[in-house]
Amino acid sequence: MSILAGLWEPFATFGFMRRALVASITLGMGAGPVGVLLQLRRMSLIGDAMSHAILPGAAIGFLAAGGLSLTAMGLGGIAAGLGVALLAGLVSRRTHLAEDASFASFYLTSLALGVLIVSARGSNIDLLHVLFGTILAIDGPALYLMAGITTLSLFLLSFIWRPLVMECVDPGFMRMTGSRGALYHMVFLFLVVINLVAGFEALGTLMSVGMMMVPAATARLWTRRLVPMMALSAMVGMLAGFTGLLVSYHFRLAAGPCIILTCSAAYLFSLIASPVGIRAGGGGSSPFRSH
Repeated sequence: MSILAGLWEPFATFGFMRRALVASITLGMGAGPVGVLLQLRRMSLIGDAMSHAILPGAAIGFLAAGGLSLTAMGLGGIAAGLGVALLAGLVSRRTHLAEDASFASFYLTSLALGVLIVSARGSNIDLLHVLFGTILAIDGPALYLMAGITTLSLFLLSFIWRPLVMECVDPGFMRMTGSRGALYHMVFLFLVVINLVAGFEALGTLMSVGMMMVPAATARLWTRRLVPMMALSAMVGMLAGFTGLLVSYHFRLAAGPCIILTCSAAYLFSLIASPVGIRAGGGGSSPFRSH
């Protein structure tokens, strides 16, 4: 078998591999830019917390639909995720706790509650599906929903682009000028939640955040400019999806972990070879100097 045949043969032969590839490309395209802004807003750990916080809603949707229904799990996940975000913001404003500390408390509670709901009403297989996803079982309706979420995500990002970037650069200025920073913050959290929801069926609630954060960290090691960083993050996610699916097919491994580990391999390579990250001082450099 030639190299080219080995690269394309799984997708040409099996429909489930083609659907998994389209799902990976769609997830990478939508989650990559959101992940970049999460990192620049110093909310990486909050993104991870949100992926766990939406588990109770996803679990309820899973049980209500009687299986992996991205629509039911998505609606439940959006409600749970936004509920946790509102509660964490309210607690941080009414107490001396920082927002990330509030998120940590709520996400641990949500994670335990979600696992309890699925394990009490479903089987161990159901729990594994909710936590780790089944990207090779993606169907047509799930793909349509993923594509819709990615389209909405990119549209909203373009619509609130300036205030989001301004809040990254100088949140104090946004507050002083009376701009609706809190509103844009909630819209951004909504974008985070729906992109995590898009990764439910593919990568599960535990690993969907990996497609958002690891490509973004990789892209930040190669460029300081915001728009190229977002494009590179999306590209890394899409290529990791393609490569991870090939590795899982040829070596008979789980597809979801292979995709995330491929993202991690790109990140580790970038740590060594990047012309920006280590040699230019790494994470302390600002991506806004040229804007």
